[in-house]
Amino acid sequence: MRIPPRRARPYNEAMAMNAEPPPPPAATLPLRPRFAQRLRAYFIAGILITAPIGITIYLAKLFLDFVDARVVPLIPRSYNPDSYLPFSVPGIGLVVLLVALTLIGALTAGYFGRLFLQTSERVLVRMPVIRSLYSTVKQIVETILANETAFREVVLIEYPRHGVWSLGFITGNVQGEARKVSDEELVSVLIPTVPIPTAGYLVFMPRKDVIVLDMTVEEGMKMAISGGIVTPPDRRPPELQEPRLAAIKRAGE
Repeated sequence: MRIPPRRARPYNEAMAMNAEPPPPPAATLPLRPRFAQRLRAYFIAGILITAPIGITIYLAKLFLDFVDARVVPLIPRSYNPDSYLPFSVPGIGLVVLLVALTLIGALTAGYFGRLFLQTSERVLVRMPVIRSLYSTVKQIVETILANETAFREVVLIEYPRHGVWSLGFITGNVQGEARKVSDEELVSVLIPTVPIPTAGYLVFMPRKDVIVLDMTVEEGMKMAISGGIVTPPDRRPPELQEPRLAAIKRAGE
């Protein structure tokens, strides 16, 4: 028995109106950062990790090469490790220099060492130009080595004009003839230059005009060398860090 084929139903406007609307498209997920942005973030992270280590190693190598270039040629060939090894030993000059300085200090502690030192100083003091240079260098070295650090405190002073504040380091109390300009207690303040904090301007100021900061000398050095980019944390109590905000909170209570 043959089954007649089904006839297609005619499409009219009523069927179009009754047809169900197509399902809405699925919610699109937020796009992830682009691949280039990822590479840029990874590149910056790599610089932040490797730059401090690389610069430190590079500066240490420069210092070792500087010392080796001047000390190693003074070592006799029979005692020089470079004469026996197929490669150069970095830092051998620094080791020899430290040993030599220690031996010199040990020798000058005895009677003959002190006698030789006194005789040498008498000869240097009689030289017109060498006398001033030797006495100045000796006084600076003795002052630095006598104290743990030449810089004692980190301070803020109003310099070079009113309303402008400069970062400085107290190097000591003013002594000698410079004290006659004022009856108040004066301190010596070194205002460092960037990025070499050991150079700068020396000013004598009353201690009452100096604001002592809570940061350490090392933190002050980092701040001066970086030009203010590296700022140490504020260790003061919260009410002293934000005086205006604390006053507003107290007024609201």
